[in-house]
Amino acid sequence: MMIMKLFLSFLQIGLFSIGGGYAAIPLIQEQTVTVHGWLTADQFMDLATIAEMTPGPIAINGATFVGLKVGGLAGAAAATFGCIFPSLLIVSLLAWVYRKYRELPMLQSVLSALRPAVVALISAAGVNMALQACFGGRALLAPENARWAGIGLFVVALAVLRRFKLNPILVMILCGAGGLLLGVLGLA
Repeated sequence: MMIMKLFLSFLQIGLFSIGGGYAAIPLIQEQTVTVHGWLTADQFMDLATIAEMTPGPIAINGATFVGLKVGGLAGAAAATFGCIFPSLLIVSLLAWVYRKYRELPMLQSVLSALRPAVVALISAAGVNMALQACFGGRALLAPENARWAGIGLFVVALAVLRRFKLNPILVMILCGAGGLLLGVLGLA
């Protein structure tokens, strides 16, 4: 039964996460934390971090991670297949439609209208993740809820990424080392 739940949950995620892995993050959070309770909010943040750090698409890495945690190897296979199955079908169909009708203005209008929705999904995921990392996901952004080490690392990472255009993997490694150092010093 759990294997089927994993498959169907990630089938929904794969079906409706238009825009790629980052757009899937709020859908994965909804299914794994809110609907099924398979993960806590902090475990979801760990999932997002691990899925970002490992090679491959975030949604597939997340599906594999959740499936393995909840249902073992069979759960990982079911969740991963559920996540990729809609893409296999949809991309095949869209490739055929696009090749046949790419010059139609109506198709270009649909594609143009989808772009802002994808940006909104990615932005919502970013805001949710920032609130979780910096304030523990609490709605009240009060100083007593603040995770100052997380806020500091967020600000420094954002500044370094924007100003110096460093490799994001290097910034993640440096933030991990900074978090370890802050933890050892008792500041995190």
